[in-house]
Amino acid sequence: MRGMTTPAAVIVDAAAYAQAVEDAVSAAAAYYKGGTSPLDDDTYDRLVRGIADWEAEHPGQTLPGSPTGKVAGGAVEGDVPHTVPMLSLDNVFSAEEFTAWTASLSRRIGRDARRFSVGPKLDGLAIAARYSGGRLTRLITRGDGTAGEDVSHAIGTIEGLPEKLDEPVTVEVRGEVLMTADQFAHANEVRTGHGGQPFANPRNAAAGTLRARERVYTVPMTFFGYGLLPLPDTGTALAERLNALAHSELMALAADLGVHTSARTAVPDIVAETPEEVLVRVKEIAALRAELPFGIDGIVIKADLAADRQAAGSGSRAPRWAIAYKLPAVEKITRLLEVEWNVGRTGIIAPRGVLEPVVIDGSTITYATLHNPADITRRDLRLGDHVMVHRAGDVIPRIEAPVAHLRTGEEQPIEFPAQCPRCGSDIDTGEERWRCAQGRNCHLVASLAYAAGRDQLDIEGLGATRVVQLVEAGLVADLADLFGLRRDQLLALERMGETSTDNLLAAIAKAKEQPLSRVLCALGVRGTGRSMSRRIARYFATMDTLRAADAEAMQRVEGIGAEKAPSIVAELAELAPLIDKLAAAGVNMTEPGATPPPPADAAPDGDGPAAAPAEGGPLDGMTVVVTGAMTGSLEKLSRNEMNELVERAGGRSSSSVSKKTTLVVAGEGAGSKRAKAEQLGVRLATPDEFATLVAAFLD
Repeated sequence: MRGMTTPAAVIVDAAAYAQAVEDAVSAAAAYYKGGTSPLDDDTYDRLVRGIADWEAEHPGQTLPGSPTGKVAGGAVEGDVPHTVPMLSLDNVFSAEEFTAWTASLSRRIGRDARRFSVGPKLDGLAIAARYSGGRLTRLITRGDGTAGEDVSHAIGTIEGLPEKLDEPVTVEVRGEVLMTADQFAHANEVRTGHGGQPFANPRNAAAGTLRARERVYTVPMTFFGYGLLPLPDTGTALAERLNALAHSELMALAADLGVHTSARTAVPDIVAETPEEVLVRVKEIAALRAELPFGIDGIVIKADLAADRQAAGSGSRAPRWAIAYKLPAVEKITRLLEVEWNVGRTGIIAPRGVLEPVVIDGSTITYATLHNPADITRRDLRLGDHVMVHRAGDVIPRIEAPVAHLRTGEEQPIEFPAQCPRCGSDIDTGEERWRCAQGRNCHLVASLAYAAGRDQLDIEGLGATRVVQLVEAGLVADLADLFGLRRDQLLALERMGETSTDNLLAAIAKAKEQPLSRVLCALGVRGTGRSMSRRIARYFATMDTLRAADAEAMQRVEGIGAEKAPSIVAELAELAPLIDKLAAAGVNMTEPGATPPPPADAAPDGDGPAAAPAEGGPLDGMTVVVTGAMTGSLEKLSRNEMNELVERAGGRSSSSVSKKTTLVVAGEGAGSKRAKAEQLGVRLATPDEFATLVAAFLD
């Protein structure tokens, strides 16, 4: 988490101020009416902060339409009055601003502020759900805070918002409607399948979907409750109880009634007893942000006790007992300038978007991922489009969708290559990911350099420069040719003396002894990587057994599904001549410590073991995640070598922390994975503690 304040837009005079107010109001109206906006969240926040700064410096000159005094969405008219105003939240952007807010809260309640409810600020659309006798009767948007739009047509389409509560009570549940990442992907598939433009992001998708009344299709959304209050016809006893409960108690009651809250997520609401504990929780939630299946744009902090909320009161726009600690934006709107077509080491032709530079989460982004030509077509992307770009944490930036309502008509279609952009060969367009007909031979240097890498065959001295020499000299045409190199051939190359030649030949000879898992990884089978190669090798034990496997057998390996299995089988068949050549050169084709699975007809229901790790080690039966920088005796191990160590010691390596994780080895700089382990109560170990535990398996 960065303790930084989002800079305000600079407004120089009254004319610029009036224009800024007009821009902010029209952007809010566009979003809250139809789920579209010409501004991304960060730009809107900076604009509103600039407006607020100008108004503070020019008292008495505030325009009546200014967004600073209005509830978010205030430009939208509603026809269903709220029984209690449905307000927005004021924002802070740094620890210093939060500390100032707690001081203000303390003055209002007459004592030091203590006991806060802290939870994720969900990035969706606020609604009020009214229940009568336990049955959901009405859904209302926030609107202008005093009245909202009736969207009851959406009843029954929102996950987590039950049509019937577990008790027959009359209450109003307030919360956020959003789309998870999976729901968003599905929504765009359905929407584009019906000829529509893809949604720019999950928040806009939820807003637009919630209001849609006449669509011929429906897509799922999810509800998270964050408030529970009485209605005019709620019984007196229940109303008094609801008004007296702490916020944390209200959320526990909502969950008991069957309402979906943050409680079962990786970032549940907690109660913090001091402002210092609040800031610790803010850091924890921020660290988990990139791994969450739904979007958050901050952390909501509320005075938990009912007495404190009543003493603090509310303004016309926001309650004084709650604040939103905003996180740096992970999405921005920029322009797609061009598309580059790059060829990977296996011949895959991958498009990459060149962007008008934009700063996201502190980094200047000029390139973003475009998955494949089919994805470009589905999204109807065009050169010159304004596009929504997403980046969270260390995640590679990706283009979500065009912001279609900002098109001017000058945008141009993206041209797909007719021949391989690297070698000019034909392109295999039979799958969504296009591939050069030459496959690995198109990018032979990259393919060989990858195979020789530390986590594959670990051939020291065979870097990209040396590989170029070998290829240009005609000494190698594929991976197997490396193992047939002669001393006199190497000595004839420039800058290859006797010592470097002998060292390289020794490294190549040693590479023949690498386990099957590393040989498989060196082959670069599409759809596999280092961890998947280890699982496959441990399951099948020998290359012969692996090559004899069909798609059904391949699916028995953990992590290989019905879609991936056939492509792996086909890839291995394609690589058969190279594998034969490697075996003939003396390259090892077995995995130490692994035994082949029994024949399919000997396994119950055709199921076999799922790449079982070695048995009897200190990590037997444990799922282990390694994160952060290792120290001590583990310092020189790569992440792949650490995972191999885990598996040699009987454990199963994993890249993500979940309830199934047994142990997290947390080195220096461990961030979100350590935080998630602490939140889930998973055992933590330092690198030194782990090294002691697996000492017998260290080389």
